[in-house]
Amino acid sequence: MRIGELAEQTNLSKDTIRFYERIGLVEGERRPNGYRDFPVEMVPWLHYVRTAQALGFTLAEIAKHGEQLRDSADSATALSALLAEKVQVIDQRMADLATLRADLTERIGTGCPLSPIGG
Repeated sequence: MRIGELAEQTNLSKDTIRFYERIGLVEGERRPNGYRDFPVEMVPWLHYVRTAQALGFTLAEIAKHGEQLRDSADSATALSALLAEKVQVIDQRMADLATLRADLTERIGTGCPLSPIGG
């Protein structure tokens, strides 16, 4: 399928698909006439990519684990493990942000907010 058809079926722009191709998320074959030809399997894959992005995965993470998840006989288990890892990362970020918030709150209204606290 040509890039325009793929873009239409995935609701992505041609530029986005070209970018994904440059970074290795999508593979298309160049025809002698210069057009890209993508296999039909790229449609569900691109939906997967967009869903993974919405769940907080970076394109690098998707690229790193994409083949494993597409080719794994037990991809549901592998995906669940990745989701569990992502939850741990989010939990750590939330804890770090709570600490930062407490520090900022403590500094509000002090004479010099950037001075070390307790110093």
